[in-house]
Amino acid sequence: MNTITVKSIIDVSKSYQYVDDGNPKRGGVKDVYFSPDRRYVVAFFRDPLDFNQKERIKRIVSLYLENIKKGNAPDYFLNDIFRWPYDAVEKDGKIGVIVPIYDRKFFFSRGRAADDGLKGEEKKGKWFTTPSFRDDNFPLRLDKSELGDWLSYFQIAINICRGVKKMHQMGLAHSDLSYNNILIDPVTKSANIIDLDGLVVPGMFPPEVIGTADFIAPEVLSTKHLDTKDPNRCLPNQKTDLHALAVLIYMYLLRRHPLKGSKVWDLDTERDELLAMGEKAIFVEHPTDATNRVKPDQLRKWDAFWGDPAKLPYTILGPYLTELFKRAFVDGLHNPMLRPIANEWETALLKTVDLIQPCSNPNCSEKWYVFDNTTRPKCPFCGTPHRGSLPIADLYYNAGHNVWKPENHRLMIYHNQYLFKWHASRKIIRNENLTQDDKRPVGYFTFYQNKWVLVNQGLPDLKDLTEGKSIPIGAMVQLTHEKKIRLSDDEGGRLLYITLVN
Repeated sequence: MNTITVKSIIDVSKSYQYVDDGNPKRGGVKDVYFSPDRRYVVAFFRDPLDFNQKERIKRIVSLYLENIKKGNAPDYFLNDIFRWPYDAVEKDGKIGVIVPIYDRKFFFSRGRAADDGLKGEEKKGKWFTTPSFRDDNFPLRLDKSELGDWLSYFQIAINICRGVKKMHQMGLAHSDLSYNNILIDPVTKSANIIDLDGLVVPGMFPPEVIGTADFIAPEVLSTKHLDTKDPNRCLPNQKTDLHALAVLIYMYLLRRHPLKGSKVWDLDTERDELLAMGEKAIFVEHPTDATNRVKPDQLRKWDAFWGDPAKLPYTILGPYLTELFKRAFVDGLHNPMLRPIANEWETALLKTVDLIQPCSNPNCSEKWYVFDNTTRPKCPFCGTPHRGSLPIADLYYNAGHNVWKPENHRLMIYHNQYLFKWHASRKIIRNENLTQDDKRPVGYFTFYQNKWVLVNQGLPDLKDLTEGKSIPIGAMVQLTHEKKIRLSDDEGGRLLYITLVN
C-alpha cells in the first residue's frame, strides 16, 4: 500500500495525497483513490484527455467553482447539493480530479432487510425508484429504516431542482442527469448531485456522453446515428437536462418510468428500446393517446401497485405537478422548448407540499398524501379516509389599499402544522436563500378543545378581519368557515381565507 503525492495543475503550490492499494474503486470512466484522512478522493480518468477535455476540467474546478462561491447560498450548494470537484492533478499523463468525500448519510447503514447486503454502499437513486425494493414480499427489499416516507421524496426532488437551476444559471448542463449520478438519503431528505466533471459548457466543450438509459431525451436518441458534426444531431444540453429532471421527479414520487408502457415497436429488443425512448416515445399516462398504456398483467407482482397508473395515476400529485408533467411528457416530450424549467418544478413542488395531509393510518407506508380537492379525501396508498373536519386556507396577497388578490396557493391544515414567514408574506421566497431566522415558525395550527385554532408565535400584525380583532403574539384565533385572517399588514402581506370541509 503506497501513499502517493500529486501536484495541482491549476496551482502548482498545492499537492494532494492518495492511497494506492492496487485495487481502486472503478467508476464508469475513472479510477477512484481515497486520501489518507478520507476527506477527499482523487479520481483519475482511465483514458488520456485531449486539450479541450483538459480545459473543460480546469474551468469546472476553478472558474465555475468560484462562480458558486461568489453567488447566492454557496455553503448550501457546495455542502448540501453538489460534490463539486475543486482541483485537478496529473500523473503519468492521466488527469485526475479532487472531489470531497460523500457525507456518511449517503451510504446505507443497514441496506437490505434480510442480510444487510448493501451496508456501506452508496445510496444511488435507483434503489428508491424501483417498487420491488420496498415490497414486503420481495426477498431483496430494503430495510424500512432506509426508506423515509412519501414526503421525503418531495424535499429530495426540490433539492435536485435547485441544483439543476444553479447549473443552468451558470450556463452549464449536466449532460448525464440520472439516478446513478445523484445520491439521496430519504431519512434526512437529502440529495447530492455527483459526477460533475462531465459538465457541458454550451458552445465551447461538447458533451462526451449522451447520458444514461431511461433518462436520455428523445431527440438525442432519435439522432444518435448522425455524425456529431451534423447540424441535425442533438447532443445533451440544458433542454435534455430538463427531460431527465422530469423523469427523475416522476420516478421518485411514483416509482415507475413515465415512458415504459406496453407498446412494442420492434421485435429486436435494442431497436424497440431506442424507438420507445426516442422518436416513438409516448407518455404512459397520455390523456388522449392510449397507445402506450401499462398492462397490469405484464407487471411483476412486486411492481403491481406502483407500476399500474390506473391504481396510482399521476394526478394524485395535485394540480401543480399534474400540469407540469403534462407539459413535460405530452407537450414537451418531442418539443424541448416546451419543457418546464427547474425553477417551475421547484415552485410546483413547494406549493404541493402545502397541500399534503398526514394519513391517519399509523401503519401506512407513505404516511402522507396530497389533498384531492374533494369533500371526502382518502389516502391513495392505504385507502384510509380522512377523519373529522378539514380546514383549508386559501392564500390572498395585499395588492395595496387593502385589495386582496388570490394567489392560486392553498395551505391544507393539519394538527400541529407550522406556519412560516414565507406563508405570511410573498416577499419571503422559499428557496435556498432563506436565513435561519426565516426558517423559524411564526405560528402553528392545532386542534384544541374540539376547535381548530391558529396560535400566534411571531406575527405582530395578525388580525381576525371577520371579527375585527387583533391577535397578539401568544394568543390564538379560531378557524371557522369563511373566516378571514390577516397574517401581515406589510406590502405583499397575506391573508388566509378559511374553508371547513366536513
